[in-house]
Amino acid sequence: MNNNNRQFAKRFDWTLALILLTFLAVSLLAISSAQTSGQYGINFVPLQIRWYVIGAVIVAFVMYFEPDQYKKMAWPLYGFGIFLLIMLFLIPESTGLTKEVNGAKSWFETPVGSIQPSEFMKTFYILALAYLISKHHEKYQLKTIKTDFILLGKIAVTLFVPLGFIMTQPDLGSALVFLAITAALVIVAGISWKIILPILGGTVFIGGSLLWMALYMQDFLQKLGFNPYQFARIYSWLDPYSYSSNEGYHLITSLNAIGSGEIFGKGMFGREVYVAENHTDFIFTVIGEEWGFVGASMVICLYFLLIYHLTKTTLLLKDPFSTYVCAGIIAMITFHVFENIGMTIQLLPITGIPLPFLSYGGSSLMGNALAIGLVFSMRFHYRTYMFSTHDDED
Repeated sequence: MNNNNRQFAKRFDWTLALILLTFLAVSLLAISSAQTSGQYGINFVPLQIRWYVIGAVIVAFVMYFEPDQYKKMAWPLYGFGIFLLIMLFLIPESTGLTKEVNGAKSWFETPVGSIQPSEFMKTFYILALAYLISKHHEKYQLKTIKTDFILLGKIAVTLFVPLGFIMTQPDLGSALVFLAITAALVIVAGISWKIILPILGGTVFIGGSLLWMALYMQDFLQKLGFNPYQFARIYSWLDPYSYSSNEGYHLITSLNAIGSGEIFGKGMFGREVYVAENHTDFIFTVIGEEWGFVGASMVICLYFLLIYHLTKTTLLLKDPFSTYVCAGIIAMITFHVFENIGMTIQLLPITGIPLPFLSYGGSSLMGNALAIGLVFSMRFHYRTYMFSTHDDED
């Protein structure tokens, strides 16, 4: 093995690669079983393999560039993401270039399949926010309440532009992911708790008030512009059996499937409960029914392992920009996992968020590959700087 190969072997994150390969194996097993329900006449397993191969190419390409190059590309990529969201809004569906699913106009139609730009915008947003925060701290090295308010204002402007377009699609699930990323980076950025706590308290109060009004003051909310179908989501979440023929159907079948798996599950291809879209957003129901509590717990532990490893990598980095990027990616993946699994067990309302690396879907996999590629890059090139410094000292 020559010196270049040895250097690559030392710098490459083999643990993260192994974790992703494990997700690939679990995903293919779950999807191959999910499609036995006969919902579609398509074999999604080779398609998922195709998306994973494309994802691997994206990871390799993204890993090639150094963190300093991503600093330069942060705002252009953010602008490109906004451009895609604008085009999605402007191009009519009649052209065949855009696609509406379940009332949400969130996809472009391409030769390789439907692409959802918001999945890529999440990572572009993380890059822009990481650059913004790191540059702010360079400019204002002495932290005060005033400088924290200035930073919070910059973050709010950066958030509201993509959030506005995503809400018009409408795509509540993606909007919540953007809010989760923002909340995590606001905390990591070191903004004073004297500012964060009142905002958090106000958010909880407003959210609680809206939930109460959705239950008891629907007419008032409709005057404010809310649609009745939005209330139905809340009702079906809190009491799905009263809406079993429509909005609550998904949740009831999900609970029946996971509950029927009991401790050890029914075995591979042993499913009996029909769950719609069980190869995409409801892939966890397949795992819960066939592999039981034990298998589902192992999958959750795999996610804990992934998040733990990403956190270790983040703590290893010394460059603030790289640290913020990794923190944003951790927040994005964590929220996806918590929301997706939570909605299948009635812990959270159903929002249509896929389970990272397991659910079938090209946009989700490519978007996550883009994000994970950044982590590979930060780790790979960080080790390069360390070795180069060590060699200079020798």
